[in-house]
Amino acid sequence: MDFTKLPSILTPDLGLLFWMLLAFLVVFFVLAKYGFPAITNMVEERKKYIDESLKKAHEASERMENIKQESEAILQEAREKQAQILKEAADTREAIVQKAQEKARSEGARLIAEAKAEIEGEKQQAISDIRAQVASLSVEIAEKILREKLSTDAEQMNMIDRLLDDVTAAK
Repeated sequence: MDFTKLPSILTPDLGLLFWMLLAFLVVFFVLAKYGFPAITNMVEERKKYIDESLKKAHEASERMENIKQESEAILQEAREKQAQILKEAADTREAIVQKAQEKARSEGARLIAEAKAEIEGEKQQAISDIRAQVASLSVEIAEKILREKLSTDAEQMNMIDRLLDDVTAAK
């Protein structure tokens, strides 16, 4: 193969190689001085941003977990308070019902006692009225009987003597 017939770009001569090397070094120096630091800074900033974002996402996840646990704790506490309030309401209701029953019993007992006392008073009044009537009737009947039997003076004197004898004999 003959290299002399190839185009000059494939077989550069020494001058072209020197200028290409010099242009490459200048471009490399400019890139090394200004380009690479800017690129590496941008990559570092991007890395920091990604790391911070991951850190913030992790913290947010932890906060969400804490919030979830707190909300569950609050819900549990609310359920416990609800149960306690319902229990207190039931206890209060039972106490009110029991007080009402006791009051009704005592009121009933008082009314029964008053009714019994009133009945007893009326009974005593009725008995005394009956006794008074019986006594009055007895006196009237005895008076009528004695008037009929003792219509004469002699009968009256015999009765008085007999009663005096009974009284003296009893002593």
